Amino acid sequence: MTRRDGESTTQTLERTQTRRPRLYRVMLLNDDYTPMEFVVMVLARYFRKSEQDARMIMLAVHHKGRGVAGVYSRDVAETKVAQVTSHARSEGYPLQVVAEPEAEE
Repeated sequence: MTRRDGESTTQTLERTQTRRPRLYRVMLLNDDYTPMEFVVMVLARYFRKSEQDARMIMLAVHHKGRGVAGVYSRDVAETKVAQVTSHARSEGYPLQVVAEPEAEE
C-alpha cells in the first residue's frame, strides 16, 4: 500500500484460530410418574434413537436416575430440551430434560 507522500506501508493480517463450539449433553431425569413407553417414544421421535437404543437409555434413566439422550451444540440442545419438555407437559407428564455442558478438553 502506498501513502500519498510516496512512502509505502505494511499491513499485518492477524490470523485467528477457530475452536469447535462447546457441546452439551441432553439428559433425561427419572421421575415416578412418566411412563417408560413415553420416554422411549421421546427418544425415538426427538433424538432419532432406534427402538433398542431408546430402551437402553430409558432403562439407564430408570435405574441410574439419568440418561444421555444425545450430545449437541448449545442451540440444538436447548431446542431439544424445550421441545421435549413442552410435549411432556402437554401429555401431563413431569419429565425433566436438562442440557449440561461437556467437560472441556
